[in-house]
Amino acid sequence: MIKVIKNQTVIDEADNMGKKITEIIGRTNTKTDQLSIAKISSPKGWTEPGQTPKFDEYTTVSKGTLRIETKEGSVDIEADQSVIIEKNTWVKYSTPHDGGAEYIAICLPAFSLTLANRDK
Repeated sequence: MIKVIKNQTVIDEADNMGKKITEIIGRTNTKTDQLSIAKISSPKGWTEPGQTPKFDEYTTVSKGTLRIETKEGSVDIEADQSVIIEKNTWVKYSTPHDGGAEYIAICLPAFSLTLANRDK
């Protein structure tokens, strides 16, 4: 079986500070809960709350720099670099550098706010 996905869905999040999430595959666009694939664009100065997600996240940066903080420290992931964050790892994403970042995030199982388990 083959399923062609002809559309993508822009996800609106409150207080996203200019971050744009375009879901290709996932709970919203394709009603898929096994995994999600999203294109993300974040401006300089964007940050999100820390979280301890119940999914593995695979991220590849295509432009700019994405900062990833964990309890062990922080690392900047630049264009053409990728990172894997295993589920149950506390993590905080931000884009503090000029130009922000563009990246693709794949979550297994699919991203949801409930599974993201964001800090209060």
